[in-house]
Amino acid sequence: MCRFLVSLNASPLHQDFVSHGFITQVYKGKSDILLSHLILDPAHSILTQSYDSRLRLDRRRPHNGDGFGVGYYTAPALGPEPCIFTSTIPAWNCINLERLASKTVSKLVFAHVRATTEGNLSDSNCHPFRCGSLMWMHNGGIGSWKQVKRRLAASLGDEWFLGVQGSTDSEWAFALFLDSLHKAGHDPSGDPGEGGFGHTVLRKAILKTIERINAFIAEIPAHLKGADEDARSLLNFAVADGHSVVCTRYVSSRTDEAASLFFSSGTSWREQKKATAPRHTSHHHKNNINIDDDSNNNGDRGDKGDYQMERRDKGADIVLVASEPLTFERDNWVTVPTNSTLTIHKQTVMIHPILDDFYNPSPSYLRSSQFAETQGQISTGPASALGAEAKAPVARTGALGEGFGGAATPASESGAVTPSLGLATEELEALNRSRKRDPHSQP
Repeated sequence: MCRFLVSLNASPLHQDFVSHGFITQVYKGKSDILLSHLILDPAHSILTQSYDSRLRLDRRRPHNGDGFGVGYYTAPALGPEPCIFTSTIPAWNCINLERLASKTVSKLVFAHVRATTEGNLSDSNCHPFRCGSLMWMHNGGIGSWKQVKRRLAASLGDEWFLGVQGSTDSEWAFALFLDSLHKAGHDPSGDPGEGGFGHTVLRKAILKTIERINAFIAEIPAHLKGADEDARSLLNFAVADGHSVVCTRYVSSRTDEAASLFFSSGTSWREQKKATAPRHTSHHHKNNINIDDDSNNNGDRGDKGDYQMERRDKGADIVLVASEPLTFERDNWVTVPTNSTLTIHKQTVMIHPILDDFYNPSPSYLRSSQFAETQGQISTGPASALGAEAKAPVARTGALGEGFGGAATPASESGAVTPSLGLATEELEALNRSRKRDPHSQP
């Protein structure tokens, strides 16, 4: 199971390879943030999740140690392209990650750790991927990939086909996104100018990407669909152009739950309790941590901080999007509804349903988590029932979408969705159980 994190802060701060089990994180904010405050220092940071995922349901691959990547945007004077740092070294064992994160600031950050199920390890297969000012991550996998790959590749323009350097379905999905953006009249490799491509353009291109993937799968003749190859896709995408971010939480099924995705917004991301041990020491390295020893995983956190999203007003100076929450505070995190897009534009969060054959309009319908779990993913469906908050009706409107952390924002043609707050009961119970096992973890 991979993980990603998207962070946005708002003021000047050859084998076929199928992607499964990633951890992802996004940050976007008004001010620059030190990368270590996101990926190293929090008690349940994405680095900690790489060897100690509290919500991981697939214990066959308990660690996300097959490489990692960090992408971030720099000062405008250096150009619109993001800086990407990737490595096949496990994140917890890379001293260069600590050195980089402790001295680098940005307003928009992507972070990603991998746990692969097949394929080779190489820097070219590590997320995030980039083209021009665009940055891309994926958590999940494309269904019937062996049959889809040739169809997808044949549909691409030469520039996007030749731009694929690795062997992951995730990078081919990025190429498909670039092709969709180009066919919509935009140059993905060029400078989009002040303000980027715009959140509407990015969202339409990512929806077109999902539509084309579903069409490729539908074209596969029945006799070519192997019994051991699932046609369902888990498509948690994240794309940014330096100004706007669009994420998806999607599964090509009407009855299954997608891989998990959460967001948190507020006015500041602060450490609540000062650590007693010095930071950025070699405690992250594998020679000092037995990753198979729960006592070490849970107890060696003397320098880990208890971070919390603070909200002093209705604004959203900071927005975090993550596969797994970075804190244990229930009120800090909102579950993104299955088969929805999450858009961050000018620090306003907008959520829209993806209206296709796999959309279920009933807000009380409970999807099964079994498929996501078999793919090594976290989901928010039953296995157990959702909490009362998570089952509350989802508000929809055709004209205005209530933006989190900002004024009501005009919605697109599909209307906007305002999800209910809180984590699923199953997820909170998993976190609470892990905290009981770990007397040293932060509350």
